[in-house]
Amino acid sequence: MRTLFSIGAAGDTIRAIQTTLTNAGYPVGKIDGDFGKATAAALNQFQGKNQLSNTGSVDEATWQKLMKQPIPSVGERCLQLTACFEGHGFGLAVGNFDGALLTWGIIGFTLSSGNITAIVRSIQAAYPEKITQAFGNYTNELLQLVNGGTEFQKPWADAHTVGGRALASPWKEMFAEFGAIPEVQQEQVKRVRSNYLEPAIATCAKLGFSSELGLALCFDIHVQNGGIKPNTMEALLPQVKSVQESKARELVANAVAGSARPQYQEDVRSRKLTIATGSGSVHGRQFKLESWGLSGAFTAPELSADGAAASNNA
Repeated sequence: MRTLFSIGAAGDTIRAIQTTLTNAGYPVGKIDGDFGKATAAALNQFQGKNQLSNTGSVDEATWQKLMKQPIPSVGERCLQLTACFEGHGFGLAVGNFDGALLTWGIIGFTLSSGNITAIVRSIQAAYPEKITQAFGNYTNELLQLVNGGTEFQKPWADAHTVGGRALASPWKEMFAEFGAIPEVQQEQVKRVRSNYLEPAIATCAKLGFSSELGLALCFDIHVQNGGIKPNTMEALLPQVKSVQESKARELVANAVAGSARPQYQEDVRSRKLTIATGSGSVHGRQFKLESWGLSGAFTAPELSADGAAASNNA
């Protein structure tokens, strides 16, 4: 049976696995969202007690027995991988280190792009009590921040950035609490789907990609690079149509890296080639994408005609 998650994977899905194991009486030690030896040992114990294969990994049968919910989609697994590359979780917030004013959430939504404003407004409209729950007496200041123009936002962001990067307390902790609220997480995922996953599916269609790695690559390109530049795409299309997808993914990875700013090209290249080939090193960390349930040997349902339609209607 296919492995979905194993040692090396990380993120909120792994944190959920760890929490469920611990609550079921199979403690993993620190619940940190990193799939390590302690999590594998706890899984082995759970599998042994439930007549499952003792692999220490999460396969489909183990997921269903342990989590009792649908297996995360390929798109959700892509999100967990890219979030790990970006160093983000649902609640992480940092200050104005790069001109984005404020960065927060699962893939690093920014205040300058309007994404944080859109998420806060949506929650304020549907669940105003959730805003107060997280921000308390600072609620009015938060609403002034997200609704104000740059003449208010930039001085605020500069005044609340410490050490050149970190977001000052208590805002760091309040945004962490806000990001832990299930309705807020759902809103973040909704925005990820519309702003990044659906465009990535369209890019895969142009390139002729059908695999899980193909979707993971295009998703990461849309998150980190804003998509493939039109002139780069025009040059790529004749090349990728004449080779197998595995080679085409590498061509795309190198082309996207080559179109990035010179100071970022090698960082982009290592990250994109890691996805394209299924393994590699990013920011000093080794990645094997099969540990995240992502493979070049399996078709991503989202890239079939039925899957794309379901994604668009979700």
